Amino acid sequence: MGTGFASMLAPALIFGTLGHIMSASPSPLSYVISHPGRFLFDVLRGFRDNQGLLLAGAVAYYTLLSIIPVFALVLIVLSQFIEPALLLDTVANILALAAPIRSDILATHLEAFLSHWKVIGTVGIVFLLFFSSLAFTVLENAMSMIFFHRRLAQRRHYLVSAALPYVYILLLTAGLLVVSLMAGWLHQHSNDMPTLIGFDLDMTRTTANTLYLLGVFGEVLLLTSFYLVMPVGRLAWSHALVGGIAATLLWEGTRHVLVWYFTKLSFVSIIYGSLATTIIILLSFEFAAIILLLGAQVIAEYERIDHGGVTPREQG
Repeated sequence: MGTGFASMLAPALIFGTLGHIMSASPSPLSYVISHPGRFLFDVLRGFRDNQGLLLAGAVAYYTLLSIIPVFALVLIVLSQFIEPALLLDTVANILALAAPIRSDILATHLEAFLSHWKVIGTVGIVFLLFFSSLAFTVLENAMSMIFFHRRLAQRRHYLVSAALPYVYILLLTAGLLVVSLMAGWLHQHSNDMPTLIGFDLDMTRTTANTLYLLGVFGEVLLLTSFYLVMPVGRLAWSHALVGGIAATLLWEGTRHVLVWYFTKLSFVSIIYGSLATTIIILLSFEFAAIILLLGAQVIAEYERIDHGGVTPREQG
């Protein structure tokens, strides 16, 4: 009878112990779902503790320094194979996603540069290479501040950090090539009126919508790659993808609000005068950087839940 009682008691003890362990260490997702307010508070507190606004300001400033050199390098390379007018049109659409207000001024400057880029010589190309890498380097440093729990355990070789900006520029060149080729094909057929299931398609509107969706898809890929590559160590691709999608949707909403504000309510032009264009573009980059780093903070807090119970800060 003692043996039978023990055989009945053993499974109960095993399942009871497993249940206690599971209840003591809930999964990160269940914790976030059951405590959304607490998780959001931890994210905002972590963002403040990591000086998120200061980091976003640095990223925005260096993006302003780097955006012209980056696209200048890309245009120099691709203009050898593709019609410059088509390239500039594609770049203008991309800049409108990154800087929704006054992006036409950036596009005009790039057009002027592309017409006279040969006069800058070898020294000018070296300067373009240097300044084009600044934003990526600062973003990597900002990510290391947010993912500080990874930096304590792992280090990245300085040659890898030095090469990352130029890898991104190559990927941007490849992406711009694909988008330009597709845009060229769509523009060639913009006057066509194909029929789909009995309905006539307006190719002019279809072209604009397709190019916009391509730009948004490119945003998702770029932001996902930032979350996947910039932090030291290996990040789960699913975390990076969710962060990329969330940041893209948040930026798209913010972008439309900025367009409405600067066109309807803003007094920036009155206050700053000739500096208004620079201020508006810098503010756009500032908001984009805040969204990007907030997404990184969300992923970092989720990781800390996964590896440390709740968060290391909660123990203090």
